[in-house]
Amino acid sequence: MSVFGSVSQLASWAGICPGNNQSGGKRKSSRIPKGNVYLKTALVEAANAAAKAKGTYWKDKFYRLKARRGYKRAAVAVAHKILVAIYHMFSHRVCDNELGDLYLDKLNKHQLPRNLVHRLERLGYSVTLEEKAA
Repeated sequence: MSVFGSVSQLASWAGICPGNNQSGGKRKSSRIPKGNVYLKTALVEAANAAAKAKGTYWKDKFYRLKARRGYKRAAVAVAHKILVAIYHMFSHRVCDNELGDLYLDKLNKHQLPRNLVHRLERLGYSVTLEEKAA
């Protein structure tokens, strides 16, 4: 991993780096760049497999992205995240620790109930929240 100065250089070489093609506030359509075909294919296949695994961080992240961006963009984004994790594991010589499917919910403990209440109210329900007694 010492060949690449940073994780962004590795992602660019692999061809799964996020792009920003906009000018004057107008977003233009773009494709992912050309890169190492074999690595890119393997990473996207790994992302698709990770999206089907039960109870993992990768599945939760994939479905959150898929809801907003679509299947293929979510697969490429998760492939990018996998490559970043691999880079850090190799460069720092640490093992991978699975964060779990509730990791993203734990990050936003205060936002999650509010979002769920808003979703129920949009469906026509009246919701009141109470703290659970210890």
